[in-house]
Amino acid sequence: MTITIYHNPDCGTSRNTLAMIRQSGEEPVIIEYLKTPPDRATLVDLISRSGLTVRAAMRAKEPVFAELGLGDSSLSDDALLDAMLAHPILINRPFVVTPRGVRQCRPSEVVLDILPNPDIGPFTKEDGEVVIDAEGQRVK
Repeated sequence: MTITIYHNPDCGTSRNTLAMIRQSGEEPVIIEYLKTPPDRATLVDLISRSGLTVRAAMRAKEPVFAELGLGDSSLSDDALLDAMLAHPILINRPFVVTPRGVRQCRPSEVVLDILPNPDIGPFTKEDGEVVIDAEGQRVK
């Protein structure tokens, strides 16, 4: 079974998601998408399979989002995809692909919905937020 994470090691959400995957007993294929961005077909597939719109898959907090005027609601999906491909930092992260589906894991615990083994035991995010308590129950 293959699990793939489109990962940014500088992102806490991405690191937490990766830690949950590993705690589930899986070692995923890690694609550092800033170094190896997905091609257009892959990006479109990730967005579509995750149930998001192109705009919802963008990271609006990045300075380049404002610099390029990407908040303009009249921009087409193709224009937004072009921007994401030219500036991969605009791809919101992390996307995770498992045999159970594709999700953009924001917040990171969304990954539990698609892990083959979501019973990972207690888990606390790196910021101290408890996701799964000592009894193995999701807190949120």
